[in-house]
Amino acid sequence: MKVFVTLKHGKDGWVVAECPALTGCVSQGRTKEEALANIREAIELSLETRGVEEMASQIEIVEV
Repeated sequence: MKVFVTLKHGKDGWVVAECPALTGCVSQGRTKEEALANIREAIELSLETRGVEEMASQIEIVEV
């Protein structure tokens, strides 16, 4: 499964990573690489907790 992640550089120097498809799934890191590793772990845990099937039935992705 692939999901989109947004990266935002904070004023404090940290990189904030968020997965818009999973409400509340946010992480951060001192570098882009660390932020991506942390959000990957957060996504895995979120999917494990929510159940992949449950999430997939609730989200519809369309291209506009």
